[in-house]
Amino acid sequence: MNNSKNLLQDLHGRHHAYLRISLIERCNLRCTYCMPEEGVKLSPKSHLMTYEEIYDIAKTFVKHGVTKIRLTGGEPLIRKDIPIILEKLATLPVDLSITSNAVIIDNFFDILKANGVNKINVSLDSLDEAKFKHITRRNEFNKVYKNILLLVKEGFSVKVNAVLMKGFNDDEIIDFINLTKDFPISVRFIEFMPFDGNKWDMSKMVSYKEVMECVSSTFEETQVERLQDAPNDTSKNYKISGYKGSFAIISSVTNPFCDSCNRLRLTANGQLKNCLFSSGESDLLTMLRAGKSIEPIIQKAVQAKLKVRGGMDTLEKLQEPKLHKNNRSMITIGG
Repeated sequence: MNNSKNLLQDLHGRHHAYLRISLIERCNLRCTYCMPEEGVKLSPKSHLMTYEEIYDIAKTFVKHGVTKIRLTGGEPLIRKDIPIILEKLATLPVDLSITSNAVIIDNFFDILKANGVNKINVSLDSLDEAKFKHITRRNEFNKVYKNILLLVKEGFSVKVNAVLMKGFNDDEIIDFINLTKDFPISVRFIEFMPFDGNKWDMSKMVSYKEVMECVSSTFEETQVERLQDAPNDTSKNYKISGYKGSFAIISSVTNPFCDSCNRLRLTANGQLKNCLFSSGESDLLTMLRAGKSIEPIIQKAVQAKLKVRGGMDTLEKLQEPKLHKNNRSMITIGG
């Protein structure tokens, strides 16, 4: 093995300091872009990481330079042992955060605060109750919206993630931005991406350019402030002058941020994915349960990471179904 300090550095010079851990494949919503209509085949419970295994794997990554861990799902808060998972991971020297659909998050405010989890990403793709029900296949809009406002009131740092789809919610861009007028939240518009079973095609995607054209047609140029992006940020950040919050665009399709990518993903059944778009996986859990070191597998996976979007370095390749049909559904990767 190479020097351990280089374990998380790939062949393109990118150091990976950010680990996203999916805790569960199940969810209490059924978002169409995330879960196929027919559902997904869930891993048997015995194939999922226990809280001890999550901690052991995370500890190995932290040893080699991971400084940020985000918990995802499915919906991570429906996992029954989420309190102990948070308690264990909070002992590590990392910035710990979570992504949730916010349906039940009000039950966890005290637990989140007690374990230093202040940064909450909430998935919300429409501010219209009927549209919300259509895309999530559940009638939980009022609960989610109320909980977003409660999160802000309770002092959490809140980002609202909206996947834009043409002809569905692209007419809500300004409504979302206006949500930042009175609330200190960051709304992030995400380009619709291809995953197994989500019936993706380019015609449904709203691009970074189209979002900014919509912004320009509503606000004066002097009102739109370009903000400084954080190092390794996936988004291009803006705010409207005088608004309490901000907005951003995550342009994974039309303007990928692969050159500065520092992210790795661990699925709920212990598979390491070096890229969201890659169908390749590396089995950490089997090796861990065999009592063997997972470090060689991690290093091999990191060094196998391709330069751009799992090898799909052009829009033409991205539009070729056979190149991404073997990837997981988003719900089993981790949002």
